[in-house]
Amino acid sequence: MFSAVEWMVALRYMRARRAEGFISVIAGFSLIGIALGVATLIIVLSVMNGFRTELLDRILGLNGHIAVVSSTGALSDYDSLAERVRVVEGVLTVTPLVEGQVLATSGGRSAGAMVRGLTAEALAMRSSVADNIRMGSVSDFTSDNAVVLGSRLARSLGLRVGDKVTLVSPRGTVTAFGTVPRMQAYRVVATFEIGMFEFDSSFIFMPLSAAQKYFRLGDTVNQLEVFVDNPDNFERQRAAISGVIDADHRVFDWQEANGSFFNALQVERNVMFLILTLIILVAAFNIISSLIMLVKDKGSAIAILRTVGASRGMVMRVFFIVGASVGVVGTLIGAILGLVFSENIEAIRQVLESLTGTDLFAAEIYFLSQLPAEVDNGEVTLVVFMALGLSILATLYPSWRASRLDPVEALRNE
Repeated sequence: MFSAVEWMVALRYMRARRAEGFISVIAGFSLIGIALGVATLIIVLSVMNGFRTELLDRILGLNGHIAVVSSTGALSDYDSLAERVRVVEGVLTVTPLVEGQVLATSGGRSAGAMVRGLTAEALAMRSSVADNIRMGSVSDFTSDNAVVLGSRLARSLGLRVGDKVTLVSPRGTVTAFGTVPRMQAYRVVATFEIGMFEFDSSFIFMPLSAAQKYFRLGDTVNQLEVFVDNPDNFERQRAAISGVIDADHRVFDWQEANGSFFNALQVERNVMFLILTLIILVAAFNIISSLIMLVKDKGSAIAILRTVGASRGMVMRVFFIVGASVGVVGTLIGAILGLVFSENIEAIRQVLESLTGTDLFAAEIYFLSQLPAEVDNGEVTLVVFMALGLSILATLYPSWRASRLDPVEALRNE
């Protein structure tokens, strides 16, 4: 497509002389701008993908994909209902669950918490908790006075395995002197840390029978928590579950419970993509300006090329090579930089925090305790082709203008 002579002339034009230093500086800034734009875009998209994946894994690992609740507030015949739901194709597990808010206190410290009551077998099958035990063991989650706490909640209350934590329920006993809050002490048998601040700082797991007794639910539960084989495609299971439950029961899914949160992440991701694309667009305009200045400076050289037999197409291809080289090199450097940074972003964060002495990624603000990044090869390819496309488009007009230069006028002006 391009001849050796065209490459030779283009490479000669890219080696700026002292008089052309300003043009070379503009081209250099164009290259740096494209590289930084591509790298930043890849890094931001990878972090946003990592956020969504990590949050989705943690939220769905701790909460069910589908929940069955009663319009009356409690599920009484939950065992038979659970059996009907379990036979639905695609349903993996069905867990009876008791849930309620409490105030956890110990040693003069207190914190709000969410108690979730479930059987020891169900807790052992919940890998997000069972595989992330920091102290103690879930094997001790059998007696009615045993609880498993999030690690951050345990630290905030100064609790260790074997210590007692007192749970205070706002739904107390009604007496002649008013409502007296229910208070009950439980022994901490284990702590877990799944890496999501909200769960690690506020969740308490309790045996199902103990939770039923504490919240005075009798032989009822709040909901049935259902896990399916494909949480991204649960509509079929939801429709089937709706067909086997009673009229006074209703079904809701994880997207209804967390839809606004993930929609906000998607909107933020799209806005960041548009904003960072402007960096590449500005760098592309710099290519246009540098090439136009180069064409003006090389007017006599272009005229000489035309007089010795160079065609307009050859002149256009020479300046196309010059401009496209800046875009291609900048894009490749940016892609490599973005991929390396994304793969090591957590280590880089830790180094920066140690150097600055500040917390750059507060878990209580960003929900996660580690900075996630997930590189999507399709998105990286899209970014690379977009940068290359903008760079190539930026070279067309200056190259066309160089090919239309009149040799006679150019030599006369010299």
